[in-house]
Amino acid sequence: MVETTSDAEKKLKENMDEIHKEASEIKAEAEEIHKDAEEIKAEAEDLKEEIKELKEDLEAPVKEQEDFKSKYFYLAAEMDNMKKRFDREKQNLLKFGNEKVLSDLIEVVDNLDRTLEALNSETDEKVKNILTGVDMVRKQFLDVLKSSGLEIVESVGKSFDPNFHEAMAQQPAEGKEDDEIIMEFQRGYVLNGRLLRAAKVIVVKN
Repeated sequence: MVETTSDAEKKLKENMDEIHKEASEIKAEAEEIHKDAEEIKAEAEDLKEEIKELKEDLEAPVKEQEDFKSKYFYLAAEMDNMKKRFDREKQNLLKFGNEKVLSDLIEVVDNLDRTLEALNSETDEKVKNILTGVDMVRKQFLDVLKSSGLEIVESVGKSFDPNFHEAMAQQPAEGKEDDEIIMEFQRGYVLNGRLLRAAKVIVVKN
């Protein structure tokens, strides 16, 4: 049977309609897929935001813990520094808290020394007995002061040390080295290593 032009056109139209219909269906499916993709994308964004919030929630306690640890170590260090400062002040109080009293008491020792020097040449037995008693009191007094940390600064025969001696004069001396102390005007004292009163001395200068 020979196909006429009319039949061919009809068949072509049917094919075109079929193709158009399939194209429309494909386009509809593509739009549906695009719509689904947009929904998935939106859900992914929501999920990303939820993950971010969850991460922040998880990190918050860690940060709080780190802050707490930092504050704890800071306070612990402050407490340790306070304890050390308190111990130092306590030690200084024990060593030097009686400094003023001892400064006044060494004046008493000076008076006892002057009494012994002034009466040292006396020949009267009664005076000698008194001097012996005064000297015993002086030694006992010095022992008590020594128990409180007071020490006498060594001077005569020693080299001049500006940390412990005060030079009242300089003079030449045969057979002596420069800066050697040959005379002491006033005895010096240290309290637990700290100078309480410098020794007043004469120093050799040849």
